[in-house]
Formats: sequence, C-alpha cells, structure tokens
Amino acid sequence: LFDRDNFPTLQNDTFLRAARGEETEHVPVWCMRQAGRYLPEFRESRAGKDFFDTCRSPESCCELTLQPLRRFPFDAAIIFSDILVVPQAMGMDVLMVAGKGPTFPDPLKEPEDLQRLRTAVDVEKELGYVFKAITLTRHKIEGKVPLIGFTGAPWTLMAYMIEGGGSNTYSKAKRWLYRHPEASHMLLRMLTDVIVEYLLGQVAAGAQALQVFDSHAGILGPVQFKDFSLPYLRDIARRVKDKLKETGQDVPMIVFAKDAHYALEDLSQSHYEVVGLDWTIDPRSARERTGGKVSLQGNMDPCALYSPKDRISEIVQKMVEGFGTRGYIANLGHGLYPDMDPENVGAFVEAVHQHSKLMIKQI
Repeated sequence: LFDRDNFPTLQNDTFLRAARGEETEHVPVWCMRQAGRYLPEFRESRAGKDFFDTCRSPESCCELTLQPLRRFPFDAAIIFSDILVVPQAMGMDVLMVAGKGPTFPDPLKEPEDLQRLRTAVDVEKELGYVFKAITLTRHKIEGKVPLIGFTGAPWTLMAYMIEGGGSNTYSKAKRWLYRHPEASHMLLRMLTDVIVEYLLGQVAAGAQALQVFDSHAGILGPVQFKDFSLPYLRDIARRVKDKLKETGQDVPMIVFAKDAHYALEDLSQSHYEVVGLDWTIDPRSARERTGGKVSLQGNMDPCALYSPKDRISEIVQKMVEGFGTRGYIANLGHGLYPDMDPENVGAFVEAVHQHSKLMIKQI
C-alpha cells in the first residue's frame, strides 16, 4: 500500500480539467477543511489523540481524508495534514493547545534565532510521514477523485514562527519585516527551499494537484506583499514546475492568498494554474481582473452554510453564474467551521453540480 506505482486509474478528472481551463460536464467542487470537526466521524476518530500524532500517522490521515468522500460527491480530496509540519521539520516545537490552537513554546524573537533552525532539511526523513499518507490514500481512494497535496506559504509560516501562534495583528512578525528586512528575506528563502522539496516529495508520493495556502496574506499591505510574499510564491511555482518538467509531469498548482484582493492581477501571473479566492471578492470582478489567464477557485462565504438549504442553492446559483462554468472550481472562501451541519455541506455540493450541469447544457 506504500507502493508509489500502480495507483488505481482516475475515474473523475473534472477537477484537474477545470484547473487547466478545459471543458467539463459540471463545475467541480471541494471544500477547504472538508476533513474536519463538522463531521461526527472525524471527531470520533480524533477523540483523545494528540493533533500532531494524528498528522504523523499515515493510516489516521488516510482515514480522515476519505471520510468526507463517503458522505458527499466531492470532485477532489485534500490530504489531511497541517501547514505547521514545515516549521517542525526545521526544528521548531509546535503544540496544538485545546481552545487556543497552534502554539510555538519558543518562537523566533530576534534574527540570531534563525541559527536555531535546521538549514539543510531532509524532507524524506522529517516529513516522510506525509508522503506515506499521500501514497496510502492514493491507493485507498481507488481512483474516485484526484488527491490534492498542500503547504503553507513562506510568509504565513514565518508569521506563525515569530508570533508563536494565531494573532489579530501579527505585529511581532510584521515588526521583523520593517525592522529586520534582511533577516526576514533570509527566513523566507529558507522556508521556500524546504517548501519546494516538500511539494516535489508530495507529487512523487502521488499528489495530483498542489495548493499553497497564504492564509495571512491579508495582514500585509500591497507593498509588503509584493516584497515579502509574492516573489516567494512565484519562486515556489516556478521551481516546482521546472523540476516536474524534467520528468514530463504536469501537476496543477493553486495559490490561495486570503484577503489579498489587492494582488489579484499579480497572483494571476505567478505560474499557478488556479487562483483561490476568499468571499470578499466579487466573482465577476475577479474574472475581469484576472483576464482569463487562470482558473478561479472559491468563494462562497462559509457562513452561508448556516442558511436553509433552498437559500444555499440560490447563493450557489448566483456564484456559479458570476464565475461562469469554464475554468472554475467551486469551493468556500475559507475552511468549513466546526459547528456546521454536514447536511448543508451536502446541499452545497449538490447545488454546485445541479446548477452548473444545467448552465453547461444551455451553452
């Protein structure tokens, strides 16, 4: 089951075709955090287990990745893992504290702290458990849908590593950008190098698409984003693609820079096939601003899932009409929240398929 050859044949490639802007019979749909606490079976599997221990168990990750597919006809699966496994691989301690979220007991405070980090990270040794989880899941998914691998973006990981956890302002991390720009670039370069190897390792293990999460992009302004995030996002896509080209592989890549609507034009010219959008962006304006250069993914407000089902259907119809059915992957503008009703998630998936099928027939 950890054999990287002879994976079952893919039966539904709608998501991959949409990512490349090709024609599809319906708009594909998946949800960020589709393997999450809103599912009772997820809560049951995770009960009493340490979060990162779960991340380090290929069997657990595989089971959690497959759970939503047993319930809903999603068009893609995303491997269950966490973006903070990268700082862990670089030698930092990260704990998941109940009610508080991810916590770094000993965050980076000053530039000299960079010496604590591992410079040459052996991703196979440090993150091999993620690769094993991907390979196992590729077999167990039985070709139903493609499997997405992912990573956090350099700026987002840097923000956590300095801040020591979640924050409203990320002022400690942003202080570095203004006060220690050289050290900031040094850290971002270190992270980029590990991320490139990590993503290539995921593809070698069987990932069929890759998403880069820049969850804290919106805390930066346009100038800082252009300086401290965008060059590294571009570098990641370029380096991963160049390496994959050598072996004739072509894996679609998605960039999701939350709340960075000021950078939409730049992101659409950053070597990613797909740009993920949060719910603060109007679908039609996103299409105009990206000029048909990329496929788009998103962007229903997750809180719309608190609506009654018929209202969810109306919201979805409007969204699909706004984006159009070509080069479009339906998703939420952020991850699913733990208190959401799985039935409403089902209604969302069904509405995307139903409305988009009708719209494609009418073309």
